Amino acid sequence: MPFEHGTFALSIFALPDELPENYLELFDGMKAGILDSVKDEPQVGWVSGRHLLENTIDEVTALCGGHLYLNLRRAERKIPSSLLNAICRREELAYMQANDTSAVPYKQKKMIKEEAIEKNLMKMPPSISGTPMVIDMASKMLYLGTGSGAQIDNFVAHFYKTLKIEPVQITPEWVLENRFQMTEVSLPVVMFSENCDGETTPGRDFLTWIWYYSECHEGMINVGQYGEFVFAIEGPLTFAFAAEARGAGETTLKKGDSPLRAAEAKAALTVGKKLKKSKFIMARGTDTWSGSFDADSFTFSGLTLPEGEEMDRDSRFAERIDNLHIFQTVIREYYALFVQTVTGPQWAEEEEKIQRWAAERDSR
Repeated sequence: MPFEHGTFALSIFALPDELPENYLELFDGMKAGILDSVKDEPQVGWVSGRHLLENTIDEVTALCGGHLYLNLRRAERKIPSSLLNAICRREELAYMQANDTSAVPYKQKKMIKEEAIEKNLMKMPPSISGTPMVIDMASKMLYLGTGSGAQIDNFVAHFYKTLKIEPVQITPEWVLENRFQMTEVSLPVVMFSENCDGETTPGRDFLTWIWYYSECHEGMINVGQYGEFVFAIEGPLTFAFAAEARGAGETTLKKGDSPLRAAEAKAALTVGKKLKKSKFIMARGTDTWSGSFDADSFTFSGLTLPEGEEMDRDSRFAERIDNLHIFQTVIREYYALFVQTVTGPQWAEEEEKIQRWAAERDSR
């Protein structure tokens, strides 16, 4: 499963309240049903983190390495469109032959389709998909294995229905409010060039700033007990105006030896675009975290964690969640450094340096 090995998508949430003592019973009470009971409506419910067919939720199936590990499973039956079209066409031809007509009335077509679905739907095996979730019990952080807005909304709604607790996604706005008691309007407009459109976009401003910071200050930050980290931006790069309707909305640079040094990257900065999405690498000594960062949704995809040393499943899983905790902590510290920089007394001077970096950077 995604959190146990390999790469995965990630959205990060904070839990505003402690889990109730009977949380396992509550999750079990909203568990997914048996697949044989799936009909024409999707069936959504909790299953274990071990696999999507395990709908028993208890300490053995739902806890791993001291963390709660579940999937929100969606199961549904569908007739493949090509098969449904073929069945309907067969019945339409039979109707035309029986009624000596060259066309099938709309109402009859609708009836043929409804009957085809009714007769054949239960012959189809249900398809299943899962959205994995891990709750770090010590830090009250929730890690969700998706960056899809629709899946996030569905998950939050079902989580609240289960526990009456609504997870809060970690976003720039969340950091501003909880760490600085500020709102988005408290931030200055970050002008990476004289042509910027004068709008504050907390995620894009941060990602573009950290690109500058990584190139001009080696992306270094010290995070107390976790040590010193460096951060670097890598291609592909996606640029966009803050006001999406302005000109060509997005510029994506994928090809070439170094998209960061491409003339198109310099041109995007010069006309006022900001970095919307990019790959990144974060390192502490030989430990590395890498993936793609979507600045608008503050989500990650293709995320890789440092290679672990533990061998048994529980210990290996706990080690990976520890590395996830470090990752989200450091990302929040980088964002805090960004806020402190743009709201600090030396910001005007730093902004001039940023504009020179954008205008004078080498390109080819």
